[in-house]
Amino acid sequence: MLTLDQIDLALLTALTEHPRAGDLELSRQTKVARATVQSRLRRLTEAGVIADWDPTIDVAAAGFEVQAYVTLEIAQGALDEVARDLEAIPQVLEAYVTTGSFDVLCRVATRSHPELQATLVRIDQASAVVRSTSVMVLSVLVAPRVLPLLASAEPVPSRRAPAYRTAHRTRGKVFPST
Repeated sequence: MLTLDQIDLALLTALTEHPRAGDLELSRQTKVARATVQSRLRRLTEAGVIADWDPTIDVAAAGFEVQAYVTLEIAQGALDEVARDLEAIPQVLEAYVTTGSFDVLCRVATRSHPELQATLVRIDQASAVVRSTSVMVLSVLVAPRVLPLLASAEPVPSRRAPAYRTAHRTRGKVFPST
């Protein structure tokens, strides 16, 4: 597990706010050397903190406006089979094994209500699915986010000179800014 310091948080904030920024621009935004940006990005990537460099795709904007969460109760010991069945359905965007009264939580997206119904039927036809329940998404209340969580943890102080930290605060902006 990697402990994030103030420079890491500043870099992750800048990268989240400007995902197409290059190392030089990130260096300017975070006020650290380009080599520092490069080594930190490499360290964050190797540690799995930065999971991928894929673009964030808004499925609703791409025409798949009907979204739902589906909970599944599955037959005991059939997790691998259910995973294969769900992976074969393109409308299943993600699925998680859970605790509680159901075993799997899925998020699905379709272009229409009839397509959603067909997707739900297809999920129910998986032999290991005992019962499913679906809940339609009406609107997004809180969009997926990570920075507030990272900022809520007590960051390890960076290894910067005290003069930098003082000067940085006097400009009225303390990283991370979320």
